[in-house]
Amino acid sequence: MFLFPTPPPYDALEWAKKSFNQRAKLACQAWAVQGYGSPLGAYIVYALKLVFYIWAWGFFCSFTPGLGAWDSISWWWNPIAFQKAIVWSLCFEVLGLGCGSGPLTGRYFPPIGGFLYFLYPGTTKLPLFDGAPIIGNRTRSILEVGLYLALLVFLYLALVHPNPGLNEYLPIIVILPILGVLDKTVFLAARAEHYWVTVVVFAFAGNWIAGAMAVQIALWFFAGFSKLNHHFPYVVCVMASNSPFTPFSWYRKAMYRNYPEDLNPSSIAILKARMGIALEMGTPIVLLLGCILGSYDVVVFGLVLMVLLHSYITSNVPMGVPIEWNFLVVYAGFFLFGMNSHVIPFAVDSYPILAFIILTSFVLPLLGNIKPEWVSFLLAMRYYAGNWACGAWLFKGDSANKLDQLKKTSAGIYKQLDRFYPRNASVGLLSKVMAFRLMHLHGRAFQQLVPKAVDRSEDYEWMEGELVAGLVLGWNFGEGHLHNEQLLRLVQAQCNFEEGELRCIFLEAQPIGKSTQEYRIYDAKKGLLSSGTVDVRELRKLQAWPAH
Repeated sequence: MFLFPTPPPYDALEWAKKSFNQRAKLACQAWAVQGYGSPLGAYIVYALKLVFYIWAWGFFCSFTPGLGAWDSISWWWNPIAFQKAIVWSLCFEVLGLGCGSGPLTGRYFPPIGGFLYFLYPGTTKLPLFDGAPIIGNRTRSILEVGLYLALLVFLYLALVHPNPGLNEYLPIIVILPILGVLDKTVFLAARAEHYWVTVVVFAFAGNWIAGAMAVQIALWFFAGFSKLNHHFPYVVCVMASNSPFTPFSWYRKAMYRNYPEDLNPSSIAILKARMGIALEMGTPIVLLLGCILGSYDVVVFGLVLMVLLHSYITSNVPMGVPIEWNFLVVYAGFFLFGMNSHVIPFAVDSYPILAFIILTSFVLPLLGNIKPEWVSFLLAMRYYAGNWACGAWLFKGDSANKLDQLKKTSAGIYKQLDRFYPRNASVGLLSKVMAFRLMHLHGRAFQQLVPKAVDRSEDYEWMEGELVAGLVLGWNFGEGHLHNEQLLRLVQAQCNFEEGELRCIFLEAQPIGKSTQEYRIYDAKKGLLSSGTVDVRELRKLQAWPAH
């Protein structure tokens, strides 16, 4: 239905009373053919948001003479138009309007967090130096609010300037990392690994187009590199089952080895995964070679690969919904490589900026694959690899209501949904959130970890860590490090859960070269209960639900 979610093939209220094992099997089998079950109207919202994003970019470009008119798009290829696209994208994301917004990310009313939190004193934040004087406070003060407001003002000034340069970019370059020290959430929400790094290149590189090319090459390459694992075929299955453009039951079932009893990836899903990796790694390599060799034909071939790659990603409308980011990346590919194929990537005419690009766009992502516990998956450019840090927060009875003691602008997920749907529909929809996690390869680990965390799983409500982060911090986009021990400490200090009321399972990503993933299990009051590793080789033998 247009406004009503697809009901699961089970009584949702009865489902909520069952054990973890029973809930897992029912929800995962439903996901395989229904996906999340979002109403069609939700996708219209994202389409309209994309239209607004593009229109607003044109509006800001119109402050530069000759740009912004919609009777022709020739102005898209003006360097100032590209610069404003990057700055507007940074602004759009840090406002909370981009990734992690809307109903496909568990945001219903209001549909965004972002500035509603970042401008609200007293909301919870994640300081880089937890507990340090002034900069390590657990809640937002006038300092954070003031700096965030200043960032928005300087972003606006850069966007309306006819020809922005160092004077307009420098305040943005300085303020955003300071905000990141005060609250890691804001820095990540800005998609700084892409937009902030590129703004630094605008400001200081002698040849900024070559520098922006290098950043773009890194984004594609490491997004593909991070998928060289056993996790990604499971991502393909989960996305295919959720895409509004592939609603066909036969197609979705074909992604699995033997639906409904064996939901491991089929040979078709594995082939699609390998083709996706080849596209994602092949695109930057071909474009780089085309520019170095001076062959426009090779560049055109690389651009075709790029369009195929992002068309596939966008058509799946992946959870987190980075639609605007995908649009920007495609535009960047055509502007940087199509219109400037004579420029050699990395030839930035500045050794310090070259070193900066190599550090932020190559060394840091490589480190993030080797030591994922040290680096955000965003900074490591491990997008949609399926190999992420994640977590489950298990609330006993109605203890989740204690989160209402926190200062925030969003009510609990059920309270948001209750504005639109009866409770059984809300429970049915959110049952798929558990399925989303369990359907991934790393999700198999929870079969081993939930029994370690609680004695009677039917007494506990599963809440995905991402939803907790979105509710408490105002932003979530797949970053498991936003809802780990640090957030638990900050939540416990304000909510005071009793022993046994809240148990958390934190699972780290699999490092490249290792076959294990580390886990920790906490009680909110008592502290660490258990830690250890799970073997990914053993997880591959399991279904998405426990055998017994």
